[in-house]
Amino acid sequence: MNCLKFCCIALLCTPLISLAQKRSIDQRVDSVLKLMTLEEKIGQLNQYSGREVTGPASDKKTNQLNDLKTGWIGSMLNVKGVKDTREIQAAAMQSRLKIPLLFGQDVIHGYQTVFPVPLGESASWDLEAIRTTAHIAAKEAAASGLHWTFAPMVDVARDPRWGRVMEGAGEDAYLGSQIAIARVKGFQGEELGKLDAIMACAKHFAAYGAALAGRDYNAADMSRQQLWETYLPPFKAAVDAGAATFMNSFNTLNGIPATASTYLQRDILKDAWKFGGFVVSDWNSIGEMVPWGYAKDAKDAAQRAMIAGSDMDMESNAYRRNLAQLVKDGKVSEALIDDAVKRILRKKFELGLFEDPYRFSDLQREKEVLADKKHLAIARDAAAKSIVLLKNTKAVLPLNRNYKTIAVIGPLGKSKKDMLGNWVVFPNDTATVVSVWDGLQNRKGQTKFIYAKGCDITGTSTAGFAQAVAAAKQADLVIFATGESGDMTGEARSRADIHIPGKQEELFKAVKATGKPVVALVMGGRPLIFDAIADEADAVLFTWWLGTEAGNAISDVLYGDHNPSGKLPISFPRSIGQIPVSYNAYSTGRPVKDPKNIHYRSAYIDESNLARFAFGYGLSYTTFNYSALEVDKTQFRKNETVTVRFNLSNSGKSAGAEVVQLYIWDKVASVARPMKELKGFQKITLNPGESKTVQFVIDKTLLSFYDADLKYDAEPGEFEIMIGGSSDSIQLRQVVELKGE
Repeated sequence: MNCLKFCCIALLCTPLISLAQKRSIDQRVDSVLKLMTLEEKIGQLNQYSGREVTGPASDKKTNQLNDLKTGWIGSMLNVKGVKDTREIQAAAMQSRLKIPLLFGQDVIHGYQTVFPVPLGESASWDLEAIRTTAHIAAKEAAASGLHWTFAPMVDVARDPRWGRVMEGAGEDAYLGSQIAIARVKGFQGEELGKLDAIMACAKHFAAYGAALAGRDYNAADMSRQQLWETYLPPFKAAVDAGAATFMNSFNTLNGIPATASTYLQRDILKDAWKFGGFVVSDWNSIGEMVPWGYAKDAKDAAQRAMIAGSDMDMESNAYRRNLAQLVKDGKVSEALIDDAVKRILRKKFELGLFEDPYRFSDLQREKEVLADKKHLAIARDAAAKSIVLLKNTKAVLPLNRNYKTIAVIGPLGKSKKDMLGNWVVFPNDTATVVSVWDGLQNRKGQTKFIYAKGCDITGTSTAGFAQAVAAAKQADLVIFATGESGDMTGEARSRADIHIPGKQEELFKAVKATGKPVVALVMGGRPLIFDAIADEADAVLFTWWLGTEAGNAISDVLYGDHNPSGKLPISFPRSIGQIPVSYNAYSTGRPVKDPKNIHYRSAYIDESNLARFAFGYGLSYTTFNYSALEVDKTQFRKNETVTVRFNLSNSGKSAGAEVVQLYIWDKVASVARPMKELKGFQKITLNPGESKTVQFVIDKTLLSFYDADLKYDAEPGEFEIMIGGSSDSIQLRQVVELKGE
């Protein structure tokens, strides 16, 4: 480009930016679009992984820098930190139109401060806490030069073999929707453009949580009624919460790759739901249409993805290499390109990047925000709220502070890295991570703690058993730290066998045989099968992967400084053969009415139908009593509501929080309905002896469902209202009737 032409374009761009503050964003977007060549438009649709751009010299670095300077890149991922984002943005500012880059990163459950893995945090059922941790993650990420996170994952998942179950909110559409709202609002803050907010990305659109056999990258197959009823609601909630972006998924849905699904991306997301943000592909999901056998080559895949509504291509290069020719050949309308580009430019304007491309890359702010110690206190609180008490025989917990010696046994007792779980921005930075051992030592009490590893997480060696047994014999009580490793869940971490791995359960039995009381800390990013421990341990806490403050939070719960209030967001199976198992099952034509009589019933002959630990289950160090259920009417019409009231009291000896859960069963409908569906919950804290009147309002929306024709409505008939502390512990029931018009 000659100097005169460059100067003319620079003059044209400069007033465009300064005058833009007085124009609407749409006008500003249109102004930029008119200046762009087709190639520059396609560049905005192209996202690269930029790990090598600020590294040593390489051909890839040279090529990406050249692409930045020629306007061929609209976004980069895997670049973090003010120094690198500023350096790369400066290269983009050498392009003809100086359109700023977007920087994205998988900030899944924290940036520098690591919070519980999303499935674990969902066990808190504490929407404000979830929103707060998402906001802290956004604040740290934004201070480090990032604009965008590829979270929250809002896939409903009912197969714990799927490794990515860790990233979501579990098995229920209602709970998942509420958590989706909390996380989107947490990431995006008051509004995009604030320096403590980043763009959220609802993923994976759609039905990825139903991947066949729980195997990552696999197909999903279901009726549209099931899709709309179970798998789409959290995505709709994310749209309503203002999610800036969506990511499509790796799976096929009923034979069509989601990346090429016009039904998902245009018919539902952009047309029916009026989604105004943009859709990014998952990593190379456009290119993967070829091995799926759906597209013959990358050019064909690019055509299908663009027509279907996939706006930005992550890493496949299919758009960059093929879209211009597809437009020239008349196979892709330039109007589709323009729509995708406008969606992306709009977000860059909303973030304020046209006014100042470096506004998120301030070194002083990065230092101040990342040094904020308040974030650790928030992480500790969120971790404690996520712990689920599964068993507490003879009230062995909270621990007696007068124990002279406690043995910490198991391969996870001193681990730091595992406490972070998977999908961590800085996986090797464990300097500030608090292990279980550290958390106990930090109490500085009179108890002596001794440690024995016993065995590895995986493997067959029992060489350490003798030392572990000897430690148990010296102690008054054993804390047994067991589970899977932190990198055994997450993407590409599907497991066919979700039992606790290695020799750990054998080690537990050897320790338990000493006769000493054993408190088991079971750790993982998914439901695990641990029947021997569940049967024989005196107490069991499921502690997930709790993040930076894991050990302190576990210690807080063990000693009763925090009364556990977590409830399972997903069912824990008894055996692999039950999978998938979820609470909202159907009656079937031959229901099991008596577990002792399963002859010609919908039942296993060698296993219970019921989960080992049900959805919504979780104990406390206190007890709660439900009583005095009242409804203001037992018959009502669609334009009316039913108010349900009951009394909740703390009947124990310590303060605690109870998650009261509202379930509804539509007893007869045009489509068979699950026998329980979560329709509301409240987390209520009570002091000993304190009572509170709790209220739920039931309206038409809570009773509506998608019928066989995908009509969403409530049908007249009887509905059973059920209230309790878990899906398998219903304390109060009442039948109400919705009358016809």
